[in-house]
Amino acid sequence: MIPLAASEEIIDASGAAPRIEAMLPLGVRARQLSVRTLLAGMCLTQADGRPAHLTRVHQALTSLPEGEQRRLGVIAEWKNGPHRLTYRQTEYTFGLVADALREDEPGGLPSQALQAACDGLLEASIPAEFADASASPAVDWTDMESFSRPPAAKGGPCADPEASWGHRKNNLLRSQDELFYGYYFSAGIMVPEENGPAVPELARRAALSSCRHDPVRAFAPVLTAMPAAGIGLSDIVDDCGYAYRDADAWALPMRAAGAQLVQDLHPHDRGPKGTHHGAIIATCGTQSCN
Repeated sequence: MIPLAASEEIIDASGAAPRIEAMLPLGVRARQLSVRTLLAGMCLTQADGRPAHLTRVHQALTSLPEGEQRRLGVIAEWKNGPHRLTYRQTEYTFGLVADALREDEPGGLPSQALQAACDGLLEASIPAEFADASASPAVDWTDMESFSRPPAAKGGPCADPEASWGHRKNNLLRSQDELFYGYYFSAGIMVPEENGPAVPELARRAALSSCRHDPVRAFAPVLTAMPAAGIGLSDIVDDCGYAYRDADAWALPMRAAGAQLVQDLHPHDRGPKGTHHGAIIATCGTQSCN
C-alpha cells in the first residue's frame, strides 16, 4: 500500500487542491472536508485496491489513525464536541468538485480544468530524478466499461449520459469486435530514449473519452500541450491504431509539437518493397518514408 504521506506529497506538488478549492462556492459555514483531504482519500482508496466508490473513500478516511483524522479534518471540533466526517459530507464536497470540473453540457470529453488537474497530479507523481530522464512516451488506449447500464432505447435516459457504445477486441477465436458501453482510456507511459538508460514505466499523461469520440483525436491535445508545460517530446511510440489515422488527427499535431513518430504500420499503409534489404515504402502522414 502506498503511504498516505506519499499521496499528500503528490497532491501538494501538483497544486491541484488549492486551484479546485478556489473554484468552489463559499457557504455560510465552512466545509469540514477540504478538497485536499478528498483527493487524499481517493488516492488511499486506489492504493489499497478498493473499488472506486465514494463510500470507500469515506471508509478510507475514517479508518485512519485518530491523529491523522484530526490533522486532515476528518475529525473536527464542533460546538458540541468532536465530529467525525459523515458520508453525506463526503458526497456533498465531491458533488461540488464534480460540478466545478465538468462541462456545462455532457459531451464525453474532460473539461480543460479537469484535464489540467489530472495532468498536474500525474506529473507530480514522477520522481524528481526521472522527470527529465525520457521525453519519449508509448501511447495506447483501452476500453473501460461504465458503471451504468446502457439506455433501454437509443437516446433514452441513463445514469451515465456521457458514456457511449464502443468496439473492443475480444479474446475469442472469432475475429469480430464486441460492443461495450463506456469509455476509451488513453495513456502515455515513459519509455527509454533510443540508446538511452532504462527508466521506470510511469504514466505521464492520461485521458478518458466517451466512445462517441475518436480516442486518437481526444488524446492528441493532451500530448501536444506538454511542451508548453516545459516537458519536451521526442519519440512517440504507438501502434497501427494511430498510424493509419489521417494526418490531421495525429501525425501533423505530433510533429508540430516536436515529436518523432515510431509507429507500427497498418497493413493498408504498406506499399511495395524497395531494393535495400527488403525495405518497404509507406505513407506516414503526408510524406513517404522507408
